[in-house]
Amino acid sequence: MRALPITAAELAAKLGCSLEGSPDLIIRGAAPIEEAGQEHITFLSNPKYRRYLNECKAGAIVIAPEELTPPGMVRILSPRPYIHFTKTLEIIYPDRLRDLSEGIHPSASVDSAAVLGSGVRIGAFVRIAAGAKVGDNTSVNSGAFIGRDAVVGQDCTLGVNVVVQSEVVIGNRVVIGDGSVIGFDGFGYAPDEGNYLKIPQVGTVIISDDVEIGANCCIDRATIGATRIGRGSKLDNLIQVAHGVQIGEHSVIAAQSGISGSSRIGSHVMMGGQVGMVGHIEIGDGMMIGAQSGVSKSFDIKGIVTGTPAKPLMEERRMEASLQRLPDLFKRVRELEKKLDELKKIS
Repeated sequence: MRALPITAAELAAKLGCSLEGSPDLIIRGAAPIEEAGQEHITFLSNPKYRRYLNECKAGAIVIAPEELTPPGMVRILSPRPYIHFTKTLEIIYPDRLRDLSEGIHPSASVDSAAVLGSGVRIGAFVRIAAGAKVGDNTSVNSGAFIGRDAVVGQDCTLGVNVVVQSEVVIGNRVVIGDGSVIGFDGFGYAPDEGNYLKIPQVGTVIISDDVEIGANCCIDRATIGATRIGRGSKLDNLIQVAHGVQIGEHSVIAAQSGISGSSRIGSHVMMGGQVGMVGHIEIGDGMMIGAQSGVSKSFDIKGIVTGTPAKPLMEERRMEASLQRLPDLFKRVRELEKKLDELKKIS
């Protein structure tokens, strides 16, 4: 991926870190510690990678002050190298999700009643409907669709073939991955004399600032009211968020999870991959849900739940330990039954 060249001194200043070594070194990319070359910057955070340091060829490294490095390597000193290296990637790869030229591609279709902010980038074959609003410096990649009266905030990135349906509201600095659909109808049907009557989905979706949504996710509009994703939350690829779901601030959800309608997930929740949640339940703030868990009831225990049906971690471990002892238990029962039969014969 194309990097923005930057001197070591400029980078250290942007990071707010001190610098040891040549301030004029030009950094032209980032690489793993075992693969980096002279024009790369790398980092050391996990001690198990310390073994690569002696042979490391990187021109610069983000590293804790107490760590030793080969002579001549430029050191950007940080108490939290992983965090500052993350910020480094943001600085040297500013256009990693914006593979677009300035302005509006000739093949794009922008309704005359749509409102575009300054610095907006619109890719090929994008369609923006009447009444839609797109904020300053937002990028809309090829094939995307923004529906009637939808609002997309400033500094957002909409990936290839993203769909933002009518009247959806998206905040600032939101990233939506390729192929995701925001605001399609929720799965709502009422049994009616042997048939299913479709319930009109007349609500919307509201996505707050600094949310990131991966590729091929589906965030359904509410039946009435709004499906909401709170500020700073991060969703991985292939996630289904059903109608009326409420997700709090700074929660993270891993791939292939599905959240059924009207469920509520608190703030700072961590959810592993392939979690399934039934509808109309609540998950408290700060909880963790293990991968492949089936959550069938509400929890607010300030801890970890796991398994199917999901239960507190220690309870799940006790049950698993008991299951592992079942073969031995069956064997002992059979031996006791055999001895009992022998005693019956004697008597």
